Amino acid sequence: MCGIVGYIGPQEATPIIFEGLRKLEYRGYDSAGIATLTDGVISVRRSEGKLVNLEKLLAEQPLAGALGIGHTRWATHGRPSETNAHPHQAGSIVVVHNGIIENYLGLKERLQAAGHCFSSETDTEVIAHLIDSHYRANGNFETAVRAALQELRGAYAVCILCREEPDTLIAAKLGSPMVVGLGEGQFFVASDIPAILAHTREMVFLEDGELALFSGRSCRFSTIAGQPLEKKPRHIDWSPLMAEKGGYKHFMLKEIFEQPRAVRDTIAGRLLDDKGDVYLEDLRYDDAALQSIRRMVIVACGTSWHAGLTGKFLIEEHCRIPVEVDIASEFRYRKPVIDQSTLVLVISQSGETADTLAALREAKSLGAMNLAICNVVDSSIAREAAGVIYTHAGPEIGVASTKAFVTQLSALYLLTIRLGRAIHRIDAAQGARMIAALRMVPGLLEESLALNPATEKIARQYLNARDFLYLGRGKNFPIALEGALKLKEISYIHAEGYPAGEMKHGPIALIDEQVPVVVLVPKNSAYEKTVSNMEEVIARGGRVIALVTAGDREAGARAEAVLELPTVSEDLDPILLSVPLQLLAYHIAVLKGTDVDQPRNLAKSVTVE
Repeated sequence: MCGIVGYIGPQEATPIIFEGLRKLEYRGYDSAGIATLTDGVISVRRSEGKLVNLEKLLAEQPLAGALGIGHTRWATHGRPSETNAHPHQAGSIVVVHNGIIENYLGLKERLQAAGHCFSSETDTEVIAHLIDSHYRANGNFETAVRAALQELRGAYAVCILCREEPDTLIAAKLGSPMVVGLGEGQFFVASDIPAILAHTREMVFLEDGELALFSGRSCRFSTIAGQPLEKKPRHIDWSPLMAEKGGYKHFMLKEIFEQPRAVRDTIAGRLLDDKGDVYLEDLRYDDAALQSIRRMVIVACGTSWHAGLTGKFLIEEHCRIPVEVDIASEFRYRKPVIDQSTLVLVISQSGETADTLAALREAKSLGAMNLAICNVVDSSIAREAAGVIYTHAGPEIGVASTKAFVTQLSALYLLTIRLGRAIHRIDAAQGARMIAALRMVPGLLEESLALNPATEKIARQYLNARDFLYLGRGKNFPIALEGALKLKEISYIHAEGYPAGEMKHGPIALIDEQVPVVVLVPKNSAYEKTVSNMEEVIARGGRVIALVTAGDREAGARAEAVLELPTVSEDLDPILLSVPLQLLAYHIAVLKGTDVDQPRNLAKSVTVE
């Protein structure tokens, strides 16, 4: 997830673009850059790190011109560096890009064979070279852009300049956001409304497969294939703070609703349907190395630990490798028994969690194979691990993790397939079925988000409860833990998660008419036993909130409140079940008036032990 800003008009472009990037820095802060076009000359300034570094560079080397594009980067392909920063130039063409190009390797090989030289590790540079290739062939900027975009597979929002077209800016999108701002004789382009709200409130939202061409003081819209479109502007009356949150009341709610996109980006370019396998570009262990694994230890903290518990179920079931899950702060102090045949997998959203980093170093000192699941490219954990699986959740501002969690679950599912294929526990047919199920998840997440109004209604019913219990079985037990953690974190209500079968071993003593019990009871292999556990709660006066599979009248009829979720593969139930639990915690917290995005005593990244 990156931030894009473009401008064409009578004013100096650089100040407008830079201020827009400042409003979008939450979308990426690994590197940043701006390009302007004036008097037939393209000038580019780029810098690694936060936007302040670019600001210093611009003070030393100013950029002039009334046409320009800018970018703040969240690294996906290629580590953060000045070389990998956008904009990228090839010949006459300059591009900024948000998204992931799935077929960039094949296109890059073809372009290199034709004599194109690449200077970065990014997928974005391929777009610039591909457009330049078409431009050399036909001499028409617009035609070259359309031809190139139709060759791309994946997701993109792009802004493009051409040296020989000093009054033209082209923007297009497929799967990544882009908004056009209409001003008096000037036009603005951005990934998100906050970047341009200070200049105009008349916005046109591009849909997938659409292109905007700005030439002088005119603008026209069309499909990428060239069919003209009529687009009506929408007047935006958001406050600046509301705009920064995308119109949502809190960053947490915005990030809950970003989960379909986050999962889509995490799996993009990694699914090899025809082989029933996955491609993990930074795994760095070949099949022979993976076949040497005799045992796994997953190490993490908090929400990431819950993801690890779910991963244990997946890996043991499909790969038949024994898996332990450790809390990172305890790992070093129990003198762990690990050796060269042990794979230690550490999970951290930030890649800077102190206890998890210390656990990784301990594992390495003991000679273990090691791997990280991480959201932040080039973070400490990502640099020190032998291999890494990056999630592509994008920056997560809310302290309570939401989209980072579901992308960790997605990454663990990918790892299960790759490991299972390498050790011959998953054959091509089964791998293909697992991949097909995963491809459905982003769409099913969007369906699950439609439960938001119903979840808010339930939150009002149980707002004044002092305690909650969450019950789940199998892969869904860790999700019960996660649901309870979310409620504790942001509403300050005491909540506990338990395996449903453990009710009779103590927690059942807590049940009365004052205690809501959230039961995760999708139609899976543990369904009948979970329904039985739910009956035990009801028989003792407990108030049951049931999360069930759509159409399940049996479990739904027994509960006081019901949320119906789409049908999905049992392995992927945990991802869908997470959504209503996040929404329930969110709405209760809002109704109680707590600080949802920055709960008391908590920090986003715990960098001290």
